[in-house]
Amino acid sequence: MHIAILVANTDESAFADRWPKDGEKFATLLHEVRPGWRCTAFAATKGVFPQDFTGIDGIIVTGSPASVHDSDPWIGTLMDCLRDAVAKGVPVFGACFGHQAVAMALGGTVGPNPEGWVLGTVGTMIDVAGPIRLYAAHREQVLVPPPGARVTGHTPGCPVAAMRIGDRVLTTQYHPEMTHGFITALVAELDGKLPADVIADARSSLRDPADRARMAGLIAAFFEAQDSAASRSIAVT
Repeated sequence: MHIAILVANTDESAFADRWPKDGEKFATLLHEVRPGWRCTAFAATKGVFPQDFTGIDGIIVTGSPASVHDSDPWIGTLMDCLRDAVAKGVPVFGACFGHQAVAMALGGTVGPNPEGWVLGTVGTMIDVAGPIRLYAAHREQVLVPPPGARVTGHTPGCPVAAMRIGDRVLTTQYHPEMTHGFITALVAELDGKLPADVIADARSSLRDPADRARMAGLIAAFFEAQDSAASRSIAVT
C-alpha cells in the first residue's frame, strides 16, 4: 500500500530540527504496524503536492502550528487537493491541523478552543475504539463539522475530537504520530511561552502515555478497509 503524507508543519525552529520531520513520524507510526507499506512525503508548505492520485492508496494530512485561516497560498492549494481527493474517492486521514483542514475544505467551521490551549495526554472516546489516550497540542479545533460528517470522537471541551465523512475520510484532533519523548520535550520547549497552568497540566498528564499502537492499528485498518472495498468493486465489475 502506498500512502502520500502531505506535510503541513511550518515549524523550522532549532527545536524542530532536533526531531524527525512529520513525514518521517507518520511513516514510522505506520511501519510499526504495517512494515511493508510505502510512504511518500510531500512538502505541502512548499507547494509540493501529488500531481494526481495514480498509484496512491491513501492520503495523510499532518499537524501544523499554522492556522487553516492563514492566507498562505499553500493552504488554499491544500484545500483544493483535499476536495479533489474526496471527490475521487481517495481515502484521507487528517490529524490536528489536518483534521481542521479537511473540515474547512468540505464546509465545516474551525475556530479557537473556548478553553484555550490543549497540551499533553488527552483521554478521548472514538466510536470504533472506545476510550483511548492520545497526545494533544492545539488551540484551534473544529467547531462545526462539514455537511454529511459523522462525529465519531469526543472529549470534554472538544466535541468534534474525531469524525468520518462517508467511508473514505477519517480525522482526529489529536497527534497519533507523536512519541512520548517528543511530546515531553515539546512541553519543556513551550514552558514560559504558554500559561503556567497549561504547562503544569500537560506535565501531569504525561504520566499516562498515549495508546500509540492502538491508534496506529486503527489508521492502518481504515486504509485497508478502503483497499478491500475497491477490490470488491473491481471484482463485481
